[in-house]
Amino acid sequence: MKENRLLDDIPLGTSGRTALEVAKDAALQAGQLLADRFYGAKEISYKGPGDVVTDVDKAAEVMLRAILAREFPDMGFLGEESAGDRADQGYVWIVDPVDGTRNYAAGIPFVSLVIGLALDGEVLVGVTYDPLLKEMFHAQRGEGAYLNDTRLHVTDSTNLGESVIGMDLSYGHEGSLHALDIVKSFWPELWTLRIMGSSALGLSYVAAGRYHLYFHGHLSPWDQVAGMLLVEEAGGVVTDRHGKRATVYSDGIIASSKTLHNQFMRRTDGMEWRKPTRTTA
Repeated sequence: MKENRLLDDIPLGTSGRTALEVAKDAALQAGQLLADRFYGAKEISYKGPGDVVTDVDKAAEVMLRAILAREFPDMGFLGEESAGDRADQGYVWIVDPVDGTRNYAAGIPFVSLVIGLALDGEVLVGVTYDPLLKEMFHAQRGEGAYLNDTRLHVTDSTNLGESVIGMDLSYGHEGSLHALDIVKSFWPELWTLRIMGSSALGLSYVAAGRYHLYFHGHLSPWDQVAGMLLVEEAGGVVTDRHGKRATVYSDGIIASSKTLHNQFMRRTDGMEWRKPTRTTA
């Protein structure tokens, strides 16, 4: 299979470990920093309205970049806090040192860190780590998705109305209102809604069957790189708002089982949220 060939072609790190082994170890090291600093004082600044960053974000990204560069010096790097290479050109490590920074800054224990490896935009390895619950979601292309040592599978529910749907609000006011219109269209049939503040964990929870579906109007490569792979390897589908298979630069994202995804697309057809907001990069 093509994905297995791609995995076989990934070079080993300088220590002789695989990319997934290195990514998991890096996640544990940076995750310990996040956990150690969670209840302490943090330096908080703003990248834009409501878009916060802490000194822990920056320190964790420096740590992750150093670990990955030491093991794979010829690979590219793209991080939320330091930018870097294109996510779809050659081998590129894609990193979010703290997904859910607003939660982290406020002392809300729903945060994660993300490490993904892509080759020309195809995600081959993905790790989403919750350092507070010590839950590591991880996957390799063609090898399945796991939570620690447990194999994952998306929900087998067949009724979108009887579902737990996860979403998060975009920074843009109009886009958030359109997303809430989606929720209103399912209410009160919908079992419940979760807006938790970490898209990476939201996607991981779909892979684990905790959420039946997750959608978001605007994510960056580092937000979704691991989650996309996790959901697909757990038997689900991840598309953009048009129904095309999602990429790291997709315009919006919808993740679920195939059955519930199809229901979502039918029931939201023609709604404002489903219309393009930007062209993909």
